[in-house]
Amino acid sequence: MVDSAKEAAHRAASDAEQIAWVDEQDNLLGALVRSDLRERGLIGRGTYIMLFNSAGELCVHRRTLSKAIYPGYWDVAAGGMVLATETYAESAARELEEELGVSGVELTAHDHFFFEDTGNRLWCSAFSAVWDGPLILQPEEVLEARFIPIEQVMLEIQQKPYCPDSLAALKRYLRARGEDVAKEA
Repeated sequence: MVDSAKEAAHRAASDAEQIAWVDEQDNLLGALVRSDLRERGLIGRGTYIMLFNSAGELCVHRRTLSKAIYPGYWDVAAGGMVLATETYAESAARELEEELGVSGVELTAHDHFFFEDTGNRLWCSAFSAVWDGPLILQPEEVLEARFIPIEQVMLEIQQKPYCPDSLAALKRYLRARGEDVAKEA
């Protein structure tokens, strides 16, 4: 019971955060509460950080059931909404530390793109980082995490629910590297 109360408090707090509200060209329009942005179908900013180990395996994690969007889904990237006062890079560093306990790593910027899905309209910036240390999971957001080969990720996305927004970031990353992503389509 304590865990669900803690998760509910965390969800309420994150839904009250002042998120960057942007237009169709990613120009900042102001700040809105996260839940208002979603309910009104407006556009926000999001970050996606693909975390690899030195063996080239990707960290995948399972989202908690209390998440407002894609609850219980697997995710190929840490990340989240950019606060109104943050840059994409600042948000990426904050989210990576919050969700997986990873800090002090070099973030490499990869792509900037628009993503739209039911209840989710975002300008997205994708980053990657390499980490061989321990993961410290944020229990309000992450149920479990593990590093697996990209090939295994591509097989799993056909069998398990994975977040479509972070998958879009991963597929764009792989295409830019010249890797074949047609197998998973």
